Amino acid sequence: MGGGDSKLAGPDLAVGIGIGELADGAMLVGHAHGEAVLVARRGREVFAIGATCTHYGGPLAEGLRVGDTVRCPWHHACFSLRTGEAVRAPALNPVACFDVEQREGKLYVLGKRAPEAKRAPAGAPESVVIVGAGAAGNAAAEMLRREGYSGKVTMVGADPALPCDRPNLSKDYLAGTAPEEWIPLRSPDFYEAQTIDLRLGAQVERIEPEARQVVFADGTRLGYGALLLATGAEPVRLQIPGATLPHVRYLRSLGDCRAIISRCEHAKKAVVVGASFIGLEVAASLRARGLEVAVVAPENKPLERIMGTELGDFLRALHEEHGVVFHLGHTAHRIDEKAVILDDGASLDADLVVVGIGVRPNVELAERAGLMIERGVRVDAYLKTSSPGIWAAGDIARWPDPHTGQNIRIEHWVVAERHGQIAALNMLGRATVCDVVPFFWSQHYDVPIAYVGHAERWDRIDVSGSLAQRDATLAFRAGDKTLAIATLGRDLQSLEAERAIEMGKGTVP
Repeated sequence: MGGGDSKLAGPDLAVGIGIGELADGAMLVGHAHGEAVLVARRGREVFAIGATCTHYGGPLAEGLRVGDTVRCPWHHACFSLRTGEAVRAPALNPVACFDVEQREGKLYVLGKRAPEAKRAPAGAPESVVIVGAGAAGNAAAEMLRREGYSGKVTMVGADPALPCDRPNLSKDYLAGTAPEEWIPLRSPDFYEAQTIDLRLGAQVERIEPEARQVVFADGTRLGYGALLLATGAEPVRLQIPGATLPHVRYLRSLGDCRAIISRCEHAKKAVVVGASFIGLEVAASLRARGLEVAVVAPENKPLERIMGTELGDFLRALHEEHGVVFHLGHTAHRIDEKAVILDDGASLDADLVVVGIGVRPNVELAERAGLMIERGVRVDAYLKTSSPGIWAAGDIARWPDPHTGQNIRIEHWVVAERHGQIAALNMLGRATVCDVVPFFWSQHYDVPIAYVGHAERWDRIDVSGSLAQRDATLAFRAGDKTLAIATLGRDLQSLEAERAIEMGKGTVP
């Protein structure tokens, strides 16, 4: 998925460096045996792991060390310095781990250490069924196997495509700068090797909690010892004349993205309905393909309700610099074969219309099964639903957030993956509390925005740095408490803010 610089740099760690060259608490990048290696010191202990994040190739040395882990500066993946294990999504693969020797005042990086096999605890469920093959479902299936679970794992996806890297669908892949081979999270061979029974294009009709069975649309049944509901969300559909015309598209799946790309081959003018993150990322990607793009949205500033006035103004200006034309304070009234007609009668030429006006969680299965619903599926601190043996994760789950003291539901990719991992651990009896600090990133041309925390309402936004220079921090505060932090060009500060929220610090710098 993209990649860091493969060029080796820094000292040859196999030859050795002086112990004094690596201060306590410091990290250093060098190389050993033809690979980039990160060494980190914690007191008398020295660790050595691969230097590049396995998610998108981020430089781990520019990240944040927390105890015996290191966090990637790009998308907040976390790796164990002791084992190289990918402790937290979005990275799913480990990095290499090397033995280190200290002698005669020098440090030497030796050969790679073989990963330790884990064994699932006694009392693990006989089988696990995962309904949903998106971020949460896939992460759960992989975590079960990583933790040594040997029982039957079945993952059911309504989409016929393999679990895919959904954030990329509105970014590089749609823009034409990422090949399709980057998009699947895993190959079919991976699921076969992991003995994960992947059933794609399959529809679960209902769940029978007392019988511990799921019933498919064709009437077949499948029993489970534990069940994870990870059914995700569906785009909100426009309810106006012309909304079902073939050139009106939504973006949620790989199939959706392929359909938009196909339309781009003959389209010259596009209208994006909605100034959401998805809408604006789509606008940027369509501009990269050379289309003229107009954005229609009822709000006066893009993303003002979520990100505030300052960032909304910045994003509008950024998109306008790239030729996007905004029609804010307006809605689409109807769609014709070649135009979108606005509520004020204005007509916008459109060979392609992409709608991004929000999503709704797919809670119908849970509701029919009698699970507790609270604008999502209500779960406890361990992501367990109101029905024994059933967990919920990802876009549908509303969980008690220890950082805000509220029950929250979040529609972020990284949150969904971490939910899946936590649910899997709890199915195995590992008693893992969901204390995830929400994180997401958004890409607009060459400008990434990172956001940590959760702020539905705030008293003020404190801005430091310069948005114009793309080097800024925006702190969303209620009284003296920092609820969330958005950053541009300040990856390390984003990680530090995440850590501060985890630690319960009221004010984040």
